[in-house]
Amino acid sequence: MNKNKVRLVDVATKAGVSKSTASQFLNGRFDFMSLDTRLRLQKAVEELNYVPNNIARSLKTNKTRTLGVIVRDIASYYTSQAIRGMDDYCKKHGYDLFIYNSDFDPATEKSALTTLCQLNVDGVIIASCGNNAKLIEDISNNTVPVVQFQLEHDDCDTGIVVADYKRSSFEATEYLIELGHKNICFVTQQFETVKSRHEKYQGFVDAHNKHNLPVKEELILHWSRTKGLAASPVELLKSELAPTAFFTQQIAITVDVLKALEQANINIPGDVSLLGFEEIPMAEFFRVPVTVVRQQPYEIGSEAASMLLNKIKSGKAFNTRTLVPCELVLRESCSTAKSTIQL
Repeated sequence: MNKNKVRLVDVATKAGVSKSTASQFLNGRFDFMSLDTRLRLQKAVEELNYVPNNIARSLKTNKTRTLGVIVRDIASYYTSQAIRGMDDYCKKHGYDLFIYNSDFDPATEKSALTTLCQLNVDGVIIASCGNNAKLIEDISNNTVPVVQFQLEHDDCDTGIVVADYKRSSFEATEYLIELGHKNICFVTQQFETVKSRHEKYQGFVDAHNKHNLPVKEELILHWSRTKGLAASPVELLKSELAPTAFFTQQIAITVDVLKALEQANINIPGDVSLLGFEEIPMAEFFRVPVTVVRQQPYEIGSEAASMLLNKIKSGKAFNTRTLVPCELVLRESCSTAKSTIQL
């Protein structure tokens, strides 16, 4: 046995505080602790090179000070920024993260949820595929707290942090309408069972209603990850209801529409305008910098972590819905509506 091993009582003695206060500091509980006390404890920890025995601590408190995070696409810009927000917040409060990537697969997501419960994490943050609602609800009610983020499904029954999709879509659509666009093509994934996507659509509808414009069903263009665009944007531009602007609802959709238009030598914004929901990394450096609705994934991640830690601390299963505002970033892909397009 190492008789020189630094103990919790050594940290407390050096900082001039009780063992209980030192324990609260190491567990990230600073609510009733002065800044001076925190600084003295931090200095004592650093000078003594104290490393907490997390295994012993978890056995005593039944807390591992670990959280599970499940995302759909770990490589995406949005996800990486959200994880960074979670990690930064959790580090400040003495928590570590286990991160799992579901790759949009419900079975992988289910396996990750099961594994995280077996690892005895203190809580879970998840961007769900939408097919494990009952399992997520059971875990939230009976095992550990759960907070969802990024996408809200109709059957979501936990706390959640998402962008203010409805307001942001309304503002983006109104911007296009005020540029003179009356035929706006709304390009989206299916939104019948996904509340977040439906709220984007509702914002689109509300802006039309405010300006006494009809929403034309022929200009609702669907997209899926497996099949891409349901119809060609170029062919739409040849129709009687040719759109003067495309409003795309996700990065991959924006890229597909942009690619189709550029391959057909359709000028943006000279022939048609393009506005995307969600920031595209380095979009300002595109041949035509794209106007976008920019979300705040870092803030969403940080807020999701904060909500989860509050749930853990309080022991209450409150299901708060937090909306984080977006920003309309004006670049060069939108202009006043054109009456005709020569194809």
